[in-house]
Amino acid sequence: MKLLLEISDNKAAFFMEVLKNFSFVKKATPITSAKANLIQDIKDSVDELRLIKEGKLQAVNAEDIIDEL
Repeated sequence: MKLLLEISDNKAAFFMEVLKNFSFVKKATPITSAKANLIQDIKDSVDELRLIKEGKLQAVNAEDIIDEL
């Protein structure tokens, strides 16, 4: 299982050290804010696509989006 956590900068080093001391933690790697934002954007997009497929959200035609630009 993979987790994405948001930790205060002043506690991050301590938390990483704690994680490294657990034998069941395979890997603990910090990521940049930009990468975390990208991951969240992708997750949001997948959630939106799921809602469109379930008919709970209306899809927008790509040509309409281009016309708006």
